[in-house]
Amino acid sequence: MGDKQIGFARIATDYVVFAYLMDVFILPEYRGKGYSKQLIKTVCEEPKLQNCKIWMLKTADAHGLYKQFGFTELEYPEKLMERLL
Repeated sequence: MGDKQIGFARIATDYVVFAYLMDVFILPEYRGKGYSKQLIKTVCEEPKLQNCKIWMLKTADAHGLYKQFGFTELEYPEKLMERLL
């Protein structure tokens, strides 16, 4: 693959309490080859993020992927709010 970028993930964080994983993407021609697992593993093991106590994300269809890395359904969904525009 050389220097070709085939995927992307972004984190919004304060590096202490909260990390929000978003914009995870693998190019269609590279899906199903384990790259998403490698990407999420790398993000979750990033040394600068190890102090974060709360990790969150939203996903429409990749629940199985994220469960492999310890993500679960909300323990207290009544404490979470959102504003949709």
